[in-house]
Formats: sequence, C-alpha cells, structure tokens
Amino acid sequence: MHLWHWDKCLSLIKTKIGIQSFETWFKPIESISYNNKTLTLKVPNKFFYEWLEEHYIKLLDEVVSNVLGKNGRIEYIIPDNTLTINKIKVAKLNYKNTFLESSNSNNLNSNYVFKNFISGKCNSVARTAGKKICKSPGNNPFNPLMIYGGTGLGKTHIIQAIGNKIINNNNNNNKSVYYVTSEKFANQFIDSLKENKLKNFNKFYTNIDVLIIDDVQFFSGKTKTQEVFFHIFNQLNLNQKQIILSADKSPIKLNGLEERLVSRFKSGLTVELEKPNYQTRLNILKFKVKKDNLSISDDVVEYISREVDSNIREIEGVLISLMAHATIYKMEIDLDLAKSIINKIVKNTNREIDINYIQEIVSKYFHISIEEMKDKVRKKEIVIARQVAMYFSKDYTNNSLKSIGFHFGGRDHSTVIHAVQSVNDMIDTDIIFKKNINEINKRLSSN
Repeated sequence: MHLWHWDKCLSLIKTKIGIQSFETWFKPIESISYNNKTLTLKVPNKFFYEWLEEHYIKLLDEVVSNVLGKNGRIEYIIPDNTLTINKIKVAKLNYKNTFLESSNSNNLNSNYVFKNFISGKCNSVARTAGKKICKSPGNNPFNPLMIYGGTGLGKTHIIQAIGNKIINNNNNNNKSVYYVTSEKFANQFIDSLKENKLKNFNKFYTNIDVLIIDDVQFFSGKTKTQEVFFHIFNQLNLNQKQIILSADKSPIKLNGLEERLVSRFKSGLTVELEKPNYQTRLNILKFKVKKDNLSISDDVVEYISREVDSNIREIEGVLISLMAHATIYKMEIDLDLAKSIINKIVKNTNREIDINYIQEIVSKYFHISIEEMKDKVRKKEIVIARQVAMYFSKDYTNNSLKSIGFHFGGRDHSTVIHAVQSVNDMIDTDIIFKKNINEINKRLSSN
C-alpha cells in the first residue's frame, strides 16, 4: 500500500521538475511504510535529506497534501541515523504568508553558521564585518550592512550566520532576530492589508532588534511595499536596531527601487561577495567532504575545485550529484565519474563548445593528435597548434587560465597567457596564419 502512495507522489513530482532533477533527487528514495497518514521514506544519505529540505520542501508539501490529504506528513530515514520530522507541517508554517503565524520563529537555518562558512579573499570583508556586528548589533559603523553578489556565492549563508551568532551571544541580552526574504515580506504586507492588520504588521517589524532581509531586489516595482519598508527601515535605524540586507547587485544597480530607499541601503557598509578563487573552492570542498565523512580522493577534490569555478552552489551540486550517482549505480567516486558529472551538469551550460571539442577541431586542422598537443613535444607545428587551441579555449569557454592549462598536459596559467599573446602577435604579423585562425573560428562557430 505504501508503494502506491509514494508512486503517486512520484508521478506528480515528475510533472513539475526536470527529468534530470527527478532522476537525481527522487528516484533513489525508497518508500518504507505508510501509517496514519505518515509516509516513511528512506533516503541514501544525509546529503539527500538536506537537499530535499532546502530545495524541494514546498513541492513535497503540495504533492503530499494532494496524495495523502491535508494532514499528511513525511518521515525520513537516513541509514544509521533516523530522523523523524514532520517536514510537511514545517513547510506549511514556512509558506504561510501571515506574519503572525511566523512571528514566534526567527526563520534562521541552524546550519548557516560561521564555522561552516569558509573564509577566502572573496568574502573576507563581509565575514569580518559580520563578526563585528555580532558583538554590538545596531551600535556599529556597519548599519545597515548590505551584502551583494551573484547566485550561489553565500549571501544567504553569511547573513543568517550573523543572525545565529547574535542569538547565541549571551552579551546581546536576548535580542530578537528575524530573517525574511523580500518576497515573503511583501506577501506578509499584502496579507496584513487584506486582514486589516497593518498596525500589527508595523508594530511587529519596528520592534525587531536585528532585521535580516534577503534578496531585496525583489522589492523592484512594488511601490506600496517599498513605502512601508522605507518607514520601517527609518524607525529601526532611529532606534539603533541592526539592519542586514542582501541583493544580487550593488545598490546603485538595483532597478525599480525608489531613490530614497537605495540611499538608505548605501548609508552603512556595502560589501560584494566575489567568485571564490581556486584555493577557496578547494578549502570549501575539503571542508564539506570532511564534515560529511565522504570517501572522495584528493585528486577528485582538486579536479572539481579546478573545473567548477562559477560559484559555491554549483560546487555543492556537483558533490551531491556524485553522491547520488555513486549510490544509485553502486559506483566508486573516481576521476572519470567526476569528469562525466561536470560535463553533464556544469560545463558550458550556455554553449556546447568546450575545451575537448576545441582540441578536437584544432588537432584535425593541423593534422596532429590530441595526445601530441598535450604532450611536452617542442616541434614548432605542435607548439603552434597547442597555442591556438589554448587561444580558442580562452575565447570560447569560461574556464580559468589554470583550468585551461590543466587540460593541456597540466601546464600552468602563465603558459596559457603566453600562448594567447603569441597567437595575437602572429595574427597581426602573418596574413596566412590569420586566415587559418579565421577558418578554425568558422568551424567552431558552426558547431
């Protein structure tokens, strides 16, 4: 009977997400039992449970309510560690918009703490400012604190880490902390208008000691919401309450926001989270492998750190996918599996041209093998072919110089810089060589 319920859930889930996401995150889940509207599911490991909780809880809420009824719930079992948690009930609480229903909770994720946030040049300023805020919330030069950056760089983690640190700091005299996304704030505001509880809404927010609002770019175009937030901001600021904000762009680039609100955002400290460099990515990956007691060799960890250079979330996604494939197909996590996963879900998602393809096209054009191109051979024709392939790899892909060098026999980034400069020089001085480059470029472009 329990299989029928979960199969029904899977059928609905399959219609709402992509096939690859379904195969990776839902197919490995095993239905164990169904009693008293409680569906017990066994997930392969802790990674699965955490990923489901963070990314698919709303979907599961909807699907389980549809299949099991309003009071349906899920229990998760992790091998060697049973977690009996009414996740569906929690989901309903989190996704109700009325602020009164969530005012007893700070909405912080207990996993988002400083000890789980790996420091590097890309985030050191934000981390240092955040720790100083924790010592004296509201009474510091960093109020408001605005942290901005692209997707998956750790904005949500660090702003919640500040909140968690403040709560756990006995010197803060039980200061109230509240985390909310801008979208949820806007929905709460609309609900308060519908329910004639605007005074309660304002009272709730103006009495918070530390207000953390994520993704403020979603206030764009919401004139009434911006107006009410402007007044809440002013009141909190006047009372020396701490305000912490995040956005995907710097304040001056946030379109659709009132100038007076942007001006308030810029009145404290504005910090950018940048893409992590290789060493930071390596440290992050090593930390996660150790934290979750995973069996992954150093060469695989180093390879992932080199190849996945966009953001932290993508690194985590590769790690999760490796665990999923290893679990589903009973495979060892080795370099070949890592390369396969990265090529499928990460590399050049916006274009089909990658370094392997460039090497193939260039080697055929110059009538040499890819192996020769990667080898230490110093013959002039092979050196030129290698340099041309590096040149196009730099032009066509988002790979770092270090990553490009790695694909050409483990050469360093300075070799790639020299190759690109040499090709540019030959283009300027050799008409025949320039025609060759244009011809190769056409072949790549027609891919």
